[in-house]
Formats: sequence, C-alpha cells, structure tokens
Amino acid sequence: MRIGLFVAGIILIIGGVMAWMGQFEYTKDKHMASIGNLTASVQTERTVPQWIGGIAALVGVGLIAAGAMRKN
Repeated sequence: MRIGLFVAGIILIIGGVMAWMGQFEYTKDKHMASIGNLTASVQTERTVPQWIGGIAALVGVGLIAAGAMRKN
C-alpha cells in the first residue's frame, strides 16, 4: 500500500504542476440554435484553473508524506 501512495502522490504532483502552469485544456461545446435540420454550436477551449492544479499538488505531497509515515 505504501508504494501505491507514493505512485498516486507523484502522479498528482506532476498533474497538479502541469495544470498550474496551464498545460491542460478541454473543449466545451455550447448549442446555440436549431432551425429544422440546421444547427449552430460553438466550441470554446478552456484551461483547467490554476487553483485546481495547486490543490492537486498539495494532495500529492500529502499522499507521499502519508506513505512515508506508514509502518509497513
């Protein structure tokens, strides 16, 4: 279980730092209008907010610390 905490912590730290630096983007589709067979939609690309990356990195550090404190 210790190794699992270390691996999860490292993955969260790497992902959190990448999100904090603005590397993760996602596409959001918005349906605007529909007339018969004709439809109009808009796609916007957004980045994951930096605060989410910071929280993920902090949770990753916590998981690594918890894995280091376990007695197995």
